[in-house]
Amino acid sequence: MRLAVSALAVSSALILPGVHAEDQQATLDQQASFEKIEIIGSRIALRTATDSVAPVDIITAEQLESTGMTETAKALQFAAPSYSFPFSSVTDGSDAVRPASLRGLSPDHTLVLVNGKRRHGSALVHLSGTVGKGSSNVDLNAIPMTAIKRIEILRDGASAQYGSDAIAGVINVVLKDNEQGGSLSAQAGQTYAGDGEQWRLGANHGIALGDDGFVNVSLEAHHKDSTNRAGLDPRQQYPQLADGSPDPREATFNRKSHQVGDAEYDNLGLFINAAKAISDNGELYAFGGVSKRETKSGAFYRRALDKRNLTEVYPDGFLPQINPEIIDTSLVLGYEFTLGEWNIDTSAGHGENSFNYNIVNSLNASMGPDSPTEFDAGTLSTRETNLNIDASRYFNFANDSEILFAAGVSWRKNGYQIEAGESASYINGGFDNRAAGSQGFSGFTPESEVDETRDNTGVYVELENQLTDDFYWAAALRYENYSDFGDNTSWKLAGRYDFTDNLALRGTINTGFRAPSVQQLYFSNISTLFNPDPVTGQLVPTESGTFNTLSPVTKGLGINELEPELSQSFSLGLVYRNDAGLALTLDAYQISIDDRIILSSSVTPDDSPAVAEALAGTNAESARFFINAVDTRTRGVDLVISQDFDIGAWGDLQANLAYAYNKTEIQDIHFPQVLDGVGKELFDRIEQTRMTAATPNNTGNLGLTHRLGDFKTNVRLSYFGDYTVGYSSGDVTYSDQWVMDMSVQYAATEALSFTAGAQNLFDVYPEKRPDSNNFNGIFVYPLTNTPFGFNGGYVFLEAKYTY
Repeated sequence: MRLAVSALAVSSALILPGVHAEDQQATLDQQASFEKIEIIGSRIALRTATDSVAPVDIITAEQLESTGMTETAKALQFAAPSYSFPFSSVTDGSDAVRPASLRGLSPDHTLVLVNGKRRHGSALVHLSGTVGKGSSNVDLNAIPMTAIKRIEILRDGASAQYGSDAIAGVINVVLKDNEQGGSLSAQAGQTYAGDGEQWRLGANHGIALGDDGFVNVSLEAHHKDSTNRAGLDPRQQYPQLADGSPDPREATFNRKSHQVGDAEYDNLGLFINAAKAISDNGELYAFGGVSKRETKSGAFYRRALDKRNLTEVYPDGFLPQINPEIIDTSLVLGYEFTLGEWNIDTSAGHGENSFNYNIVNSLNASMGPDSPTEFDAGTLSTRETNLNIDASRYFNFANDSEILFAAGVSWRKNGYQIEAGESASYINGGFDNRAAGSQGFSGFTPESEVDETRDNTGVYVELENQLTDDFYWAAALRYENYSDFGDNTSWKLAGRYDFTDNLALRGTINTGFRAPSVQQLYFSNISTLFNPDPVTGQLVPTESGTFNTLSPVTKGLGINELEPELSQSFSLGLVYRNDAGLALTLDAYQISIDDRIILSSSVTPDDSPAVAEALAGTNAESARFFINAVDTRTRGVDLVISQDFDIGAWGDLQANLAYAYNKTEIQDIHFPQVLDGVGKELFDRIEQTRMTAATPNNTGNLGLTHRLGDFKTNVRLSYFGDYTVGYSSGDVTYSDQWVMDMSVQYAATEALSFTAGAQNLFDVYPEKRPDSNNFNGIFVYPLTNTPFGFNGGYVFLEAKYTY
């Protein structure tokens, strides 16, 4: 049976804001009479919302839209406190594809499914100081909100069920499947500061294929102007005149020289979801989409007097801009059928993501005044092919119960490619000892080019059984074999006991794993950096390299090929619900991960003889690499309470309180013996802080939805606890903040509605950076990890027509 169709049911207590508990249960019961229902993380059929064994969030399309947010990942953050989507700026490619995480773990510790099928990841590797540095993640913003029916978040380890990456949990995006009618929507808004203007247009339409099929098409276009919260640049911009006096242009220079905020953004996406019965017991299905995104964000400003500038090209200096083009495509085809008492699902899927670095408003100073000002700096791309066969059926079991037996085989092939940029983006032209490569982002060299693949085969078995009216249990076992590192076996046990009709205890124990991504296996880059000589102050070129495990450099340093990260997880939860509409869940968990993959600090020949020997045969003067080196333990608690209120003539009110706490601690840091003599920390205080404290330990929200006649009002109060950013001068902890969002929707007719709202209603900004660490006052707020950004308040208007 296909999870894409049936993964509807929700964890017993995680009734979401704006969803009436009794109405939701009635809907589930009604749908159960028409189709088999599964909970994400479970394959058993006809379970109700009060029967789940692990916590699952269900975020409906209505809830995503009610946030007024135009990005899928950002809307998800404000709907589910355990999901984090921190803001970053001036972080190269990460400005275009921001990292997101679940339960405070790395972005690549969460498996993402679409319609129950594994989705491919982004080609980008986060390298510039963001959360999850050294990782890659699935780009949820490549899936337009217009195409989404709901999003399900399983907050529990599930590698034994779904394979690699599901250490923190699983996110399943369910696409719209209506076979008739549709919707048209338009939204526009801007920040209180008057910038960041944006608009989004969306269309969804369902088409019936006879009496037993459908094609659902979604199209979305989204444009966003940049925002800028940079401080004024007080530095001297021009060389002094011959008599030692300041250049008169100092008085007229626009000192808001940097661009610190949201990138300019254009995204166009098309998604299709379709199914057609071809016999009484068989159905063909297909889904997929294509999206194209262009963003434009700033790097560091190059002053007129900067050696990296050429005044013949930019007399007043320049701001290099990274202008990537990101193309994402996917297609899944499948056939679901019954054979005797067996439900069988076969599918094949393929997805690709490319990230082309275009650099504009730039130059290669080493080429002199004839340097181009725009560059193709190279392309990263990833591709993934999945083949799956899943089968399940019921057997008679003890105590007159039935046991669900499920088994399956999967095969996956992943590929990663780096294409070099045009030569002008990386060459040293030799002009006046000036900086080589395109300013803002130096291009990938031919030495960095790679085109590699790896494949793996997985086999799993699952058992689920409602042994008595009060006791449910499940078990799963999965074996995976990878062409690069070998094999892994993971398992899971889960159980639930209902003490009464209102109170239940649930728990899970499981092992999990995350295979090193192809990005971490094969990413490589050697670029020229210019650093000032400590004696003369002159810029001196140095070749800095990120070396993959195929390189002789890493082998010379005794670094083995990457191995999988291994996890052990435990969870224990209470579930309570009464007939008055109150629902509560409290789930505690612990996730221990061994051999986490990190991107090391750079090492140089001066650090040890071993490094000098390893780099002797290369042009690089420093090296960094991916390595299994850190063991961590994450502990946390998730609490959700919802209550419905009938307030008579004043309408009805639904309230939801959600709170998430998690804390990650480093248990051990270990490097190969040959690196013991390196005279520096290879995973230093800054990186340790980034792993353990860069996202708030405490997050939560209180959501209120009030309905009265044709009006619906949503109020959401979100809490983001304090967080810490590591700098070379020391750690800085930024204080906690409350943010309120509010929207009012008016139903003009049954089909047409209008919504007006404000995000960050009271214009809250994060705490400012200390004066000693704000780059001359230019970087007013932390560039990375701010939980809700630093754009301030935002107002929007939306119109939606449903037919």
